[in-house]
Amino acid sequence: MTGTVTVGTEHTGLDRADGCAADEKKMPILELESVSAGYGKRGRDIISGITFSVQDGERLSVIGPNGSGKTTLLRVLSGALPYRGSVRIRTTRGPRELSELAPKERAQCTGVLSQLTGAHFPFTVADTVLLGRYARKKSVPGGDFSDADRLDAREAMRICSVLDRADELLTRLSGGQKQRVFLARTIAQDPAVLLLDEPTNHLDLGSQLELIALIGGLYAQKGKAAIGVFHDLSLALRFSDTMILLDSGRIAQNGLPDNVVRSPEIERAYGIPVAERMRELLAQW
Repeated sequence: MTGTVTVGTEHTGLDRADGCAADEKKMPILELESVSAGYGKRGRDIISGITFSVQDGERLSVIGPNGSGKTTLLRVLSGALPYRGSVRIRTTRGPRELSELAPKERAQCTGVLSQLTGAHFPFTVADTVLLGRYARKKSVPGGDFSDADRLDAREAMRICSVLDRADELLTRLSGGQKQRVFLARTIAQDPAVLLLDEPTNHLDLGSQLELIALIGGLYAQKGKAAIGVFHDLSLALRFSDTMILLDSGRIAQNGLPDNVVRSPEIERAYGIPVAERMRELLAQW
């Protein structure tokens, strides 16, 4: 069962250079067919037979219990893990197999925003965001970033409301501020498909909601899409247009979020009456 939602809004992101296309209408931004992957030469498959597509403006959440294959799927989509089957992504050269793209071209098509970690270098906010421009950096005398790169980084900081902290050290920011900086870095990279790996982990509730709203607004537009892995089902519902439920490495349900979270498959995957437990938790308020 495959469910997709197309949201027709105007593209307002940074200008796209050579690499991933923003205006091709003949195919989804991303299309997977019978994708399987695991770890090690003889390791068993963690995900198997994964087939779905992502359209312009679609925000897709991937849910499932621990060990269901969510992070493995994201690693495949980021190019970090070999796979069998087909992962086709829209580029300015037409549909291309993800595994055939050079690293720089792949980085122009997919970007990753991971969960917040405790290890950070004492770079300034501006320098951290500028790192996102490596994927689109053009050669300039001395190998430095161009003025256009710096303007794009500045725009990304403005979008994420961290421009006023451009000269501050990353290590001195709060968790929510850091994650906004990392999002700005990914926006400066300007990928067509944003991959979110539990991006709100370790953030307070206010920061979680702000980050989800910011990402949702940025990627609900033509030529963009976002795929997010979430443990928090409430955040997944708030974020997504469509939802995939993974169970034991396979798609157990795929479609509109309300349908997925109320399906018999989600209770089988988690081993509990999910909707009932969520209502019990909310009743405490």
